[in-house]
Amino acid sequence: METIIKKAGVLVEAMPYIDQFRKKVFVIKYGGSILHDDAIRRSVLEDIVFLSYVGIRIILIHGGGPHISNRLKAIGVEPEFHNGIRVTDEKTLKIVVEELDAINAQIVNDIRALHGDASGLKGDENIVYVEKKKSDRDLGYVGTITNIERRIIENYLRRGRITVVAPLGVSADKQTHNVNADEVASAIASSVSAEKFVLLTNVPGVLADPKDPASLFSTLTLEDVDRLKKDGTIAGGMIPKVDSCIEAVLGGIPKAHIIDARMDHALLLEIFTDTGVGTQIVQK
Repeated sequence: METIIKKAGVLVEAMPYIDQFRKKVFVIKYGGSILHDDAIRRSVLEDIVFLSYVGIRIILIHGGGPHISNRLKAIGVEPEFHNGIRVTDEKTLKIVVEELDAINAQIVNDIRALHGDASGLKGDENIVYVEKKKSDRDLGYVGTITNIERRIIENYLRRGRITVVAPLGVSADKQTHNVNADEVASAIASSVSAEKFVLLTNVPGVLADPKDPASLFSTLTLEDVDRLKKDGTIAGGMIPKVDSCIEAVLGGIPKAHIIDARMDHALLLEIFTDTGVGTQIVQK
């Protein structure tokens, strides 16, 4: 009986948040490094379907980096990166598109299997417009975002559909480009004036001590983030994650969250409880 009462208490705690966020847009970035784990993917998508059921409008942008690299290696092509960006020649672009298409379809099918309503979109379907990314070397078909066609996305959201977006873009000459998924997520979040921007990753959030999960920062302001980057607390792979959150907040999103998708139902715990389980980043 005590367990049942606790479950009821969780629902009561969630009620004001459900009321606050109904009909609001959440943009969620699902990292490629955790897409391959069936149990994690199911838990994440269960949370997303629940959010949709209570009236929250979801845009889910997925990555696919590890899948793409494994596919390239399987055909004898060594993946090449420059400053963390995948060099994308014509052969690589073909693999990128094929793998992202397959991942997009899998996520949509998984959501439908959980009785959610989902539509899959690719950024190069006149949604994400790009120009060739400038660099100190030729990166091939890699794009920098110039514009988001938000009306197409909003049409799907109005129908109550979870909108699953693959991180591709199209240039003025109709050429498909590979685009960083975090950049796509931040740009879409700003364009649709999302209520929340969420990064689902394989880390607990921002930690004062990377070896101590108990050192998690629950809330950080932009000023805090700047200080932690300067003193080296935020370093390595956490920098691009935090930078995406900063971009989203500066773009007008009230809160950005970094959440460990490996924790069961981490998304619901972060959104619908008073304490949360990850790091939220706010303006001030």
